[in-house]
Amino acid sequence: MRKSLLVIAAVVLAASLSAYAQNTGNIRYKWYDAQGLVHFSDSLTAEAMKYGYDLVNDRGLVVQRVPRQLTAAERVAANKLAAEQAAQKRAAQERANADAQMLAAYPDEESYRISLQQTLDTIDQQIHTSQINLRSQEKALTDLLGRAADLENAKNPVPKFLADSIAQQRNVVATLRDTLSRQQTLRSDTERQQVGQLAHYREVRTAQGQAAE
Repeated sequence: MRKSLLVIAAVVLAASLSAYAQNTGNIRYKWYDAQGLVHFSDSLTAEAMKYGYDLVNDRGLVVQRVPRQLTAAERVAANKLAAEQAAQKRAAQERANADAQMLAAYPDEESYRISLQQTLDTIDQQIHTSQINLRSQEKALTDLLGRAADLENAKNPVPKFLADSIAQQRNVVATLRDTLSRQQTLRSDTERQQVGQLAHYREVRTAQGQAAE
């Protein structure tokens, strides 16, 4: 199948070159082999296609250069490079679209700052809620530990249900402390990110203003 496609491609190329020759005069093919020896022919050969060739007119001038065929490794590398360039182009277009949407949503810096602050306010509300819950659960744990301590001081054994309740309450407190810690870290990270976001907003607005001038 692949060989058939190559044959078809060669026929199409030869036909195109034939039409080209009719418009530009007599055309010959010039190429160098693996040893660097120059060759001329009146028809396109497999060797010329392999090493690349020049189309030469009847005055000996090169009217077109056709590069050599790529090796399998070179084709892989070329396809990879093309894919990377296409990905970069898509990413650049996505950034441009995002920047355009940002400017449309926030036409001035004050409105953008308000949006950033709203994000922090939401996180602050979550932190405040976690702090209230944590204090409540810590108090419950303190009460359970106090009951257990009273029994021990009275030389009475601590019932299993009370020991289990203390263990469960400790897990609740530990989970809330972990949640609060993650929320506080998120706020710090968000605040740092917003410094960069604000700087980017200013750059985009400046660029837009310069483009409008």
